[in-house]
Amino acid sequence: MRRLRHRASAVAVIASAAMLLAACGGGSGSDSSGSASGGSLDIYVAAQPNFPDAFATWSKDITAAFKAKTGADLTIETFASGADETTKIQTSIVAGSGPDVYALGTTFTPVAYATGGFLTLSDDDWKKIGGRERFQPLTLGMSGPDEANQIGIPAAMRPFSLVYNTDMLTAAGITPPTTWDEFVDDATKLTNSATGVYGAAVDYSDSFSPWKYIFAMTEQAGGNFVSSDLKTAGLDSEQTLNATTSYFDLLTKYHVTDPASVGWKSGDAIAAFAAGKAAMLPMQTASSIPTLDKSAQKGKYAFAIMPTVAPGMTELPAGGQPAASIVSGDNLAIASYTKNKDLALQFADLMTSTDWQLKQYEAFGNLPTNQDAMNQLAAKTPLLAPFLEIESQSTPTAFTGAWADVQNGVSNVVTQSLPALASGSYDTATVQGLLDEANAKAQSALDRANK
Repeated sequence: MRRLRHRASAVAVIASAAMLLAACGGGSGSDSSGSASGGSLDIYVAAQPNFPDAFATWSKDITAAFKAKTGADLTIETFASGADETTKIQTSIVAGSGPDVYALGTTFTPVAYATGGFLTLSDDDWKKIGGRERFQPLTLGMSGPDEANQIGIPAAMRPFSLVYNTDMLTAAGITPPTTWDEFVDDATKLTNSATGVYGAAVDYSDSFSPWKYIFAMTEQAGGNFVSSDLKTAGLDSEQTLNATTSYFDLLTKYHVTDPASVGWKSGDAIAAFAAGKAAMLPMQTASSIPTLDKSAQKGKYAFAIMPTVAPGMTELPAGGQPAASIVSGDNLAIASYTKNKDLALQFADLMTSTDWQLKQYEAFGNLPTNQDAMNQLAAKTPLLAPFLEIESQSTPTAFTGAWADVQNGVSNVVTQSLPALASGSYDTATVQGLLDEANAKAQSALDRANK
């Protein structure tokens, strides 16, 4: 129940410990079902510092609902950072005791899976939580490496979108672009540096947005950060180099984003759009709505699918994926040492029910993974309808315990390029060299993960 960006630090830390924890045997591995009534269940979820009152109300209400459903008490533990969750997982797995249920970000789930510390869900387990058919199909793409080895129960959906200023695009006779070349052309038309209004707001210094642009463009061009057999890193490929330089070109070649954006985090990009200083805001989730609705842009913005055709192309090539978004959100995972498996499944059933999925959106802005709930929400709130299409064209990231090294490697390429971008240019050979270095580290991580 926390944005992916806040959990990525946990990915980076736990990746180095994954092999050690797997060697520890994943705790007791008890399959005791626990009691269907009475007893208690301990869940471990992210604190919600941006929604303190809503979180307090949610905690009280979910505890009461769980008590009414099972007769059992619910203990809610929270973590303030990814490092906190990492430490809790490490110590609990080694000790064989701790929280029964953890909330895991989607790109964190493969790393948690590699520890061997979470229960693989059987077909019978899925039936107890409404069946796989309860969920948006692609949200299951980050539940496990395949259907027979799933640990994650989709609990929140956060696909990334293009937010656009409806007044600005209408005045220019522009509809949301479907290719990255159209995006550049449209952003150029919408840029008026004399008035300080740019075609797009891009957050080059954000810790988590940049790699997603490069991932999308690479997949759309037919490349992969990691091969389908999870054995070979592809960060040194022509597709990834072109994706990286195309991302940089928005700033240095086409000048469609504010020069100051080289130092922007996600919040800075949202603020620029909210202030009417940008016509388009890529790589945003529905969680941007509260901020935008408090700005002068309320009623003047809409969501659309981001471009799904790579730079320099007019259609997807053979092997290309739309990659409208990564499969993003949160999963619930049950610790292998739990003695309360039945209670854990009943909690997951409650959390992913239509009613509670809608309540979770109202409380925190997380879109439902429950198909019925998301369809109801989209019908009631047309602003959110595009997210159904976005999710249907999303691409899962590689399900490997080495993913942290892959993701962080691409992020480091961008970080190391920022001084050059700030000067207004970059050297392609230097970028290729950085990608080569990142690829070598990613390959080493994959080799370790595949032993």
